[in-house]
Amino acid sequence: MSSLAERFSQLPEEQRKAMLAELGEDGAEQLLYRWDFWARPEQLPPQGDWNIWLVLSGRGFGKTRLGSEWVRSIVCGDTPLAKGRCSRIAIVGETTSDCRDVLVEGVSGILAVHPKDFRPLYEPSKRRLTWPNGAVASLFNATEPDQLRGPQFDAAYCDELAKWQFLEETWDMLQFGLRLGDHPRQVITTTPRPLPKIKEIMNDPGTVVTRGSTFDNRLNLPPKFIKTIAERYEGTRLGRQELYGEICDDVPGALWTRSMLDSCKLGKRDEVPSMRRVIVAIDPAGKQSIDHDDTAETGIVCVGLGTDGKGYLIWDASCRMNPEGWAKTALAVYDRFEADAIVAEVNQGGDMVESVIRAHRRDVKIVKVRAARGKVTRAEPISALYAQDRIRHIGSFPTLEDQMVLFTPFGIIGNSTADRVDALVWGFTELFPRIVKRVEWDEDGVDYEPLPAISRITGRSLHTGY
Repeated sequence: MSSLAERFSQLPEEQRKAMLAELGEDGAEQLLYRWDFWARPEQLPPQGDWNIWLVLSGRGFGKTRLGSEWVRSIVCGDTPLAKGRCSRIAIVGETTSDCRDVLVEGVSGILAVHPKDFRPLYEPSKRRLTWPNGAVASLFNATEPDQLRGPQFDAAYCDELAKWQFLEETWDMLQFGLRLGDHPRQVITTTPRPLPKIKEIMNDPGTVVTRGSTFDNRLNLPPKFIKTIAERYEGTRLGRQELYGEICDDVPGALWTRSMLDSCKLGKRDEVPSMRRVIVAIDPAGKQSIDHDDTAETGIVCVGLGTDGKGYLIWDASCRMNPEGWAKTALAVYDRFEADAIVAEVNQGGDMVESVIRAHRRDVKIVKVRAARGKVTRAEPISALYAQDRIRHIGSFPTLEDQMVLFTPFGIIGNSTADRVDALVWGFTELFPRIVKRVEWDEDGVDYEPLPAISRITGRSLHTGY
């Protein structure tokens, strides 16, 4: 459906000029901030007695603008000092930087959608927005659920909920805090994933669901972008999810399922044992480009073997960088979690992997692995460890997990890549050598019979910094 602005643009030029002239400069400036003029109907709040407005849509739909405008509509009155409907708002994003860079300071963020006189004061150090009328919004991230323990609100705006690292804990803490006013409401904007919490919210009788696709907003997106993504992702499973906002359930025969991954997650308050070993595993990108636009992803994951004998996925730092960039990233993870070694797949880059790491650090233990079997053959024993309840994830890893559930006995489905999964497989193979038969491992180019994975007990406590 089209917006009033789109219909206005279709009027004859002379008629448009006459209407704008009648408004005058002040009226034209005010029109810039009339969201009911610029918004498509599906971007406006639904009618009725709802508690949650859940917006499931593809990338570029206009979710951030929708959320920012909703916050403005409930906070601001007719004048800068007039009270709005709500005065204590929680704004929850995936990370602290997402809250700052996208939700507050972004081109469609809260500061950008307010006229100057209504614009709130942003205090980054306090994670707070304060409006001229006294209303306050506090910023929270989904990696620290306990931030939400204590404060209370009369409204909440949640962005990219499907990517929250501690989804259950963060959501629960937020619900306990929505206890001000006669009718606390929440708006959720997210590209969907087939997560139990998303389905639970959808089935709540107090929820209104709005769906949309990237192409609904094509008039506000570059034509080249629309053409490129349509050619690359139209008709694919990833396109259905990321462009059309569909919830795509498990792939039949996949090595990992959503339920398997959901059951292996540790919550914020679950106890993490000391680690006997910690490994950083790297699956280097197969190609590089100067501008990074076409750079393949380098898988970088940190895994550990706990004193309880279980494997733990600790961190996913996969990135699209040149060798210099991903080497620094891998070493930062190595230092942060006090790793024992870096395991690197060297089929693609040969000795390049070791050389770029040694350029920054001479004393790092590097175990080079050359793949003699296919990706699926290597991944199947690790999938079995998950099925046997021997692997735990410390939080959620949405992008990695999206790759895992597309991994079938015939390869990965669609146009997705398996770089993160490959790194995970190398890492857990190093930690479970007597369970997973390793193929052609070598250190300094010499084949060797590996020592047992539990070669020493370090007794280290794991501090992830969440």
